[in-house]
Amino acid sequence: MSLKNYHVFISHSWKYPNPYETVKRWLDEANYFIWSDYSVPFYDPLDTNTDRKLKTEIRQQIASCSCVVILSGMYVSYSKWINYEIDTAIEMGKPIIGVKPWSQERIPAKVSENASVIVGWNSASVVQAVRDYSL
Repeated sequence: MSLKNYHVFISHSWKYPNPYETVKRWLDEANYFIWSDYSVPFYDPLDTNTDRKLKTEIRQQIASCSCVVILSGMYVSYSKWINYEIDTAIEMGKPIIGVKPWSQERIPAKVSENASVIVGWNSASVVQAVRDYSL
């Protein structure tokens, strides 16, 4: 029996790369779990020079994924790109997995109102949510 390859887009803030790196590591290190990263990390940006082109490229990345993981720091409320990624996921019917940062009391309404599930800041919860909610 072969394992499913989960295609995951991790929406995150380039100003705060550590949470993205942590979730990426959790997925990389999970047992019996294969995944492909459709995210856009700061060290590997999309080759675009306009907002319009960037939106097109992000849409293509999200279209190819089986779920969208939103790192739900309060900065989401102020990030036009994370909000665009959430809106695109909703439009495409992609499951949204909200990840509540460790020790954070609240998460942005945009995430809580649109997520298929909200999980805590730990590897087992994130990996299981990707397994359970991916298309």
